[in-house]
Formats: sequence, structure tokens, C-alpha cells
Amino acid sequence: MQEAKYYELLPDGSTKCLLCPHNCVIKPEKISPCKARKNIGGVLYAKNYGECVSIAMDTIEKKPLYHFYPGTLILSTAPNSCNFKCPYCQNSEISQEESSTKYVSPEELVESALQENSLGIAYTYTEPLTWYEYLIDTAKIARNKGLKNVLVTNGMINEEPLKELLPYIDAANIDLKSMDPEFYKKIVWGDLETVLNTIKITKNHWHIELANLIIPGYNDSPELIQELVDFVASIGVDIPLHFSRYFPHYKFNVPPTPVETLRFAGELACEKLQYVYIGNVWIKESSGIRDWSSTYCPECGNLLVNRSYFGVRVTGIADGRCIKCGRKADFVI
Repeated sequence: MQEAKYYELLPDGSTKCLLCPHNCVIKPEKISPCKARKNIGGVLYAKNYGECVSIAMDTIEKKPLYHFYPGTLILSTAPNSCNFKCPYCQNSEISQEESSTKYVSPEELVESALQENSLGIAYTYTEPLTWYEYLIDTAKIARNKGLKNVLVTNGMINEEPLKELLPYIDAANIDLKSMDPEFYKKIVWGDLETVLNTIKITKNHWHIELANLIIPGYNDSPELIQELVDFVASIGVDIPLHFSRYFPHYKFNVPPTPVETLRFAGELACEKLQYVYIGNVWIKESSGIRDWSSTYCPECGNLLVNRSYFGVRVTGIADGRCIKCGRKADFVI
């Protein structure tokens, strides 16, 4: 364990964690609700430092990041902790429950990425921001070795620790779960305004893409989808937006998202955004002109990146531009 950053000691010996807006008060010898921190004698420790619950090589598209070195592989890892309580979590076994972990030092993790010829390291699967101390230590070493650092995150972090992290991350997929503050409070135990602030700040420092899991009866109304699209458009029409299909899991037994709802959301988003994707389901439009996982040039409609079950092929970009119309491609390659 390592002493945690961003906390204060209270008069009764409790510690107040200041990493995320929960600002949890943790009594002596108790563990935080996110399972990441422990108060030992009035010192708050990062209980999960270096404790990896999963390590694997993934495609960058799995994050999902579609505009950041498409088709490459990245070493992916996670802590056994999360500061959300999503009742439909697809990784609940490692985010919401106590799971076995293995200690891997920052140096060892970076060395593993180098040995695998990985693009870098993706901190993903659960909530990497609850791994803050390990995340920032590892990211610094990885950056010095020429590796990329990628976050897949719910965006729930206070502004001060976020600003310390900014120089060391290259790309992030941020989960924007709904534009309804009550959904965040009552369903996932989060704070919408914090997430929106994280998106606004990181947009100017990292390559970001956004994800929205559409859950029937909870965040799928046309009004909420329109509000989400309007927000994304307000900070950048070139930000890739990924709608995903929900499936029953963990504590939720709501039926899967209808394909028509996903198509509606995608078409609505395309009215304002340049890059819209639909995941967790294969939708091939009857026209055959497009599919919802490939990338097309916003200027001329040329197929830039073809994504299918058989892999990822960059077919329409040369020297960073569309080969048909010459428009600069909105990719990090």
C-alpha cells in the first residue's frame, strides 16, 4: 500500500477522501465504499496500489476508441474497485465484488507493455480513477518509455486531481451515462455535473471519445438522447460518440435495448455530429451504403476505416487525409 493523495484528516481520526465528489469520510481501520482506500491510524492509504485484477492484450477498438491508432493492440489492466454502483455493470465480478488480484509494480507493467510491442497501456474494465496513485506513477514511466496512456473511465473525479493527471494521458473514452442528474444519483451513485466538467476539461488536453449505454426505460427517451447529442455538439462536432446496446446483467433484468432505439439514437446524433457509432450489436443498413461501426469522411462520404468481424482496415486515409477529397482526417495515427 501507498499513502493516498488528496485527503484530509478529521479531528476524530477519520479521513475525508478528496479524489472524487463523493468526498467519503472513512473511519479508522475502515475501507472506502469504492474498495480503493483504507484509513490506518489516521493515514489514508491506496489499498489497491499495484493490485491488478486483470491484464490482457486488447484491440484499441474494444475500449472503444475508433480514432486513436485504429487497428492496434494495447495492454489493458484494471483495479478491483469502482466509485460507481451501476446495477447493470457488465464487469460487476471485478468492479463490485472482491476479486483476487496480483501485485504488479509500475515498472513491471511498463516492461510487459514493451515486451508485447503494445501501443501503450489502457487502464480500463473497472474504474481506473480509483487507482489514482498507481495510475499516475505508471503513466509517468510509460510516457518516458514512449508508450501511450489510455483511460476508459466514468469521469467521476474532482478537478484538482484531474488537472494533475492531465499531462500524462493521451486518450480517453468517457462514459456519459445520461443527461439526467437523477439517473446519476439514484441509479449509478454518481454526479452528472462532475462528469460533464471532466469532459469539458479533458477535451482540450486528450483525444476523447464518449460512450452512452442506452437502457430501455431509463435513459432512452428522445428528449434525453437529444440533450446528450446537443451537449456533445456544443463541445465538438468531431468528437466520436458511441451508443451501445444494453443487455441484462448483474442486478438488472430489463430486456435488451431494441435495435430500433439504437438506430433512432444514431440517426438523431448524425444530424449534428460527424462521427457516430453503435456497438454491442451489428446493424447493417439495407441500403448497403454504410454500417454503424465504420468511419466515413464527413466531407465526401468516402469510407475511411472499415471495421468488421474480420478486423480493422484503414482504407481511405493517406498522409493523414481522405484520399478522395483531401480533407484532414480526425484521427490520431
